[in-house]
Amino acid sequence: MSKTTIKFIFLAIMLIAVQVVVFNHIALLGYAVGFIFIYTLLHLPLTLSANWTLTIGFFMGLAVDIFADTQGMNAIACTILAALRRPVVKLYFPREEDITDPCPSARSLGFPVFAKYAITLSAIYCLVIFLVESMSFFRPLSLMLRIASSTLLTFLLMIATDSLTSSHNEKRL
Repeated sequence: MSKTTIKFIFLAIMLIAVQVVVFNHIALLGYAVGFIFIYTLLHLPLTLSANWTLTIGFFMGLAVDIFADTQGMNAIACTILAALRRPVVKLYFPREEDITDPCPSARSLGFPVFAKYAITLSAIYCLVIFLVESMSFFRPLSLMLRIASSTLLTFLLMIATDSLTSSHNEKRL
């Protein structure tokens, strides 16, 4: 196994553990839930094939579902997130050959592009997870508040994680 593969496996295990142990039990003001583990999916190399990305996304979501007892909600949301990752990168960064590092980060994409990429995918994930969880539009204002606040919290957690996981020779945020 390469150093990059080991790094991603370790990062995925750590972030899934933090998600299950800490963030699944915290809802700020009863609405905002941080989904830190999706940072691993967002940070996977763009050179990775779509099949591998979808498989990794499904199994990461399934791992969270098993420990959080959420009956496949995270698996479907992570699979959708993995499927939409490449089109979102192309939306904000049309020339992939200009990307300096195949792993999307604030350093490789530039902070404004990475911020748009991360907040878009966070919003998609939160939209899917909360729509599947509620299975209705019974309380649309509450649902929209949960989606918006969780997206913002998840985005802030991803920016912090990206800053912490950047190597020592990179400029930190």
